[in-house]
Amino acid sequence: MEARPDIVIIGSGMGGASLAAGLAGSGARVTILEKGERLRDTPETRDPRAIFQRGHFRPKEMWRDKDGREFNPGNYHVVGGNTKFYGAVLFRYRREDFDDLEFAGGGLSPAWPFAYEELEPWYSKAEQLYQARGTTLEDPTEPAHSAPYPHAPVPDEPAIAKVRERLKAVGLHPSSLPLGVDIERWLARAQTPFDAFPDTLAGKMDAESCGLAAALLDPLITLETGCEVARLEAGAGNRISAVHYRQNGEEKRLSPKIVVLAAGAVCSAVLLLRSADSNNPDGLANGSGQVGRNFMNHNATFMLAVDPRTVNDSVYQKTLHFNDFYFDDGNGSGPLGQVQLLGRVSTPILKANVPLAPEWALAPLANRAVDWYLVSEDLPRAESRVRVDGRGVILEWRPSNLGPHEKLVTVTRGRMRAAGYPIILTKRVDGRLPSHQCGTLRMGTDGARAVIDPHGRSFDHPNLYVADAGALPTSAAVNPSLTVAALALRMADHIKRTELAA
Repeated sequence: MEARPDIVIIGSGMGGASLAAGLAGSGARVTILEKGERLRDTPETRDPRAIFQRGHFRPKEMWRDKDGREFNPGNYHVVGGNTKFYGAVLFRYRREDFDDLEFAGGGLSPAWPFAYEELEPWYSKAEQLYQARGTTLEDPTEPAHSAPYPHAPVPDEPAIAKVRERLKAVGLHPSSLPLGVDIERWLARAQTPFDAFPDTLAGKMDAESCGLAAALLDPLITLETGCEVARLEAGAGNRISAVHYRQNGEEKRLSPKIVVLAAGAVCSAVLLLRSADSNNPDGLANGSGQVGRNFMNHNATFMLAVDPRTVNDSVYQKTLHFNDFYFDDGNGSGPLGQVQLLGRVSTPILKANVPLAPEWALAPLANRAVDWYLVSEDLPRAESRVRVDGRGVILEWRPSNLGPHEKLVTVTRGRMRAAGYPIILTKRVDGRLPSHQCGTLRMGTDGARAVIDPHGRSFDHPNLYVADAGALPTSAAVNPSLTVAALALRMADHIKRTELAA
């Protein structure tokens, strides 16, 4: 099979789906190639034992870490990509995240090639597309918005409303998480959290339910599932001349005018490396030598704050965050990071992390804990990278900026104890599960040091773009989904003005 659509988008996650939505109505013929299929609504989609203990939805692949150990990565090959399992948090990067940001110990988070104000209108458009629930009135670090959130925040459950008051009493500024979830619809399907639970079009605002739904209203935009892209082919003028893939056992190719990578920061880099040819022996788009490098994944810790006197009977829990330590702890620490609630860690979920303990023994702890997720920025480093060899994918994550993260854990522990939680349990998040992966195809203004330009276009191949989190120059200390969506919508506008209008 050989065809010539105007644009091929590889991947239907947050970047690919948002780009397609932005291209709807442009008159362009767009084909989206997705490796996976649509998630079906089965009993397992709301069964915490199936999800967390038995790994029912885990991908059937293995990668290796920097020490050569195999692990099962957290990359989901389904329509909608990783957003089908995300916590639906739709944060903007803070305004200061776009500038040089110094961390204690001399680490530098480098400036973006443009300021927050350039991306701000696209953040607002992304919040509209993903029906964000939030407010600009609570968090002192919230950057300026040109438009209000389309919906009010998801309400605190009674137990979490009390947590909010306890945090206020010790001088913190608990704020409502910006979320993409219709909580009434979600709970009508089953009384479960939404964080890490797969969405089967039951209330979570993800790449399938919002981005793709908007895109596929245009009859010129089509979604092809079960498509495993093997390589890209570069032809005359170093333009990408073909996309080679397999669907239902059949070898196929497309010859589009424009190719957009949106397979995720790891998989997009892997595809470029595997597409090496005689003219590009180190992989496509790799004239800078930066493809696969600068991998970032956030430094993160799970924290259970336990008050033996208080039962936490919340269902979904995840409605609060605080950024009091995002830029400083008040004592000259410099930037530390962010603290947000996890989805409710029930007894079955807790057992997945403590497999030798019986559920009956864990229940008293789970029922009295408030579950937090502490996030600090991981800085770009060339030696933190994605590689491939004859055996598969190698993820050599070399975390940075650990000192500020340890400080974040320390100061948060102190505030939680002051708020009346005498028992604090923590666990560092396994960095081999790249849920916040970014940076492998970073943007910049210098083709000798960056893979793509500020609009996401390859310096080496004039018809190749990158629309996933691989483009991010920095990881900041917030969830990357909304930033990926905003960049994709901005890219769609750029393509319509400069490529399709030509």
